[in-house]
Amino acid sequence: MATEIKTWEIINGELKEINNSLAENGRKEKDDLEKWLKTNPKILGEDILIFGEQVWTKSGPLDYLGIDNSGNLVIVELKRDKLAREVLSQAIDYASDVANWDIEKLNEICLKYSDNSLEDYIADNFENVELDDLLINNAQRILLVGFSIDEALSRMIEWLSSKYDLGINAIILNYVKTSSGNELLSRTVIIPEEIEKEKTNKKKFSIPMSDEPGNYEPERLKELLKNYLNNNQLSSKRIRDILLPVLLKKDKTTREQLKKEFVKAGEATDENKAGYFIALISNQLGQEKKDFLRQIISYDYPKYHWEKDNFSIRPEYRDLVKEIIENE
Repeated sequence: MATEIKTWEIINGELKEINNSLAENGRKEKDDLEKWLKTNPKILGEDILIFGEQVWTKSGPLDYLGIDNSGNLVIVELKRDKLAREVLSQAIDYASDVANWDIEKLNEICLKYSDNSLEDYIADNFENVELDDLLINNAQRILLVGFSIDEALSRMIEWLSSKYDLGINAIILNYVKTSSGNELLSRTVIIPEEIEKEKTNKKKFSIPMSDEPGNYEPERLKELLKNYLNNNQLSSKRIRDILLPVLLKKDKTTREQLKKEFVKAGEATDENKAGYFIALISNQLGQEKKDFLRQIISYDYPKYHWEKDNFSIRPEYRDLVKEIIENE
């Protein structure tokens, strides 16, 4: 059970244990350690990319939010000294909320952190990752980071990992400054990383998708649509402010026409970015639980079996959509 790291320096052929801390060497544990983690996330693991900092959840802010090259979200909790058992329940609380976040919310977090969409950020930082095959937030990993660990917490992590295949791990860091002034930061983990990653990937699932429209009564349909269009997600706003108004003007609108409308409205800087936004909207339309959207919006697949095109508002719902849009 790896819970402590010790370092010795060889001086004149003899071993001398180095036992000093960040604070003892004029380093600010919180500021310096957080800076190192952000600039070199490989401290956390070879496959982890940080895209959010102090991200608010229903239970408060989590320290860092990351993603691995399989699309799993990584909840990172950083403690400046010893990892106590209480940090585990806190991290699980955060993960239970994060598990429900969709691509829209994650994209907002990434834009705030990096000024890039999550898709662009992943493409720029992960080599050999096919974005079309990446299932984002199908599972969550928890990483607890500190300079030592409570024996009880270490035991709990090993038990949760072996018994329930949870993607959970602790990273133990060790900072030293040698007699020559060199600063070193080393690490070890409780669970071997390849085992922890394998356990996380076992938990994968896909979001149920469908092309079947809903069959709601007009008043219920109106209620569902209004609630959806008034939430704070970016795709909902884009459907409300751009897609539906454009579709009300024409009987049918292609993806290429929509791209131009997004650029014209100032929502996208270019057609490539607009295409990304349309892909996000298409994902919303295809989610099984959002069948009320498919009840009013139709589309087909003229080119590829995965690419929606030729969008239109079903004739029987044009007045309902117009009423909702005009009253927003």
